[in-house]
Amino acid sequence: MVADVELRELAPAAFAHAVPALLQVYEAAMDPPPEQLPGRASVMNTHTRYPGFRSIIALLDDRPVGFAYAFHGVRGQWWHDTVAAGMRAADGRAGVRRWLADPFEIAEVHVRPEAQNRGIGRAVLHALCEGRPERTAVLSTRTGPTAARHLYRSCGFVEVLEDFSFPGSPDRPFSIMAAPLPLIGSAAPTHPGRSPWWRWTGSR
Repeated sequence: MVADVELRELAPAAFAHAVPALLQVYEAAMDPPPEQLPGRASVMNTHTRYPGFRSIIALLDDRPVGFAYAFHGVRGQWWHDTVAAGMRAADGRAGVRRWLADPFEIAEVHVRPEAQNRGIGRAVLHALCEGRPERTAVLSTRTGPTAARHLYRSCGFVEVLEDFSFPGSPDRPFSIMAAPLPLIGSAAPTHPGRSPWWRWTGSR
């Protein structure tokens, strides 16, 4: 636990209620065009209904300064299908089988700029992934030598797809990163089986 920072897990309904406050953290961390915020709020609310949803928020003096959330990835979800197609195009089915057969898909990890460099992002990420039944964790992050990318690498993530552009954003390349669970530095034991949502049949 980072000194003076409290981590809390929010149930899906509580997370949905907190979306307006969490959007302020997202806005401070990412500086998106204001017109994108309503769409981001809609996406975050939709994600609460995905299987295996989990969220962690970091509070400092009862004010949210960071948050992360993720869910189990399955075929039919936009990010999952888009990345799977990109991985198949890059190296066939091997990467999809290894990293996307039973994944915990991390959608957002953000810390307000004034609260960064205090270990909050690492604490939130580890709390988010702690005890998960999935075999892997996957995420996308901006390409380049960013602090976020350094954090993910230090937790065991590796680049599995580089300079990947999502539809509609050809000028914003991303790195797709993945890690086996539990993460490096976690005290959680390796889960012995597959998650309850495992549906892969070997056909893709």
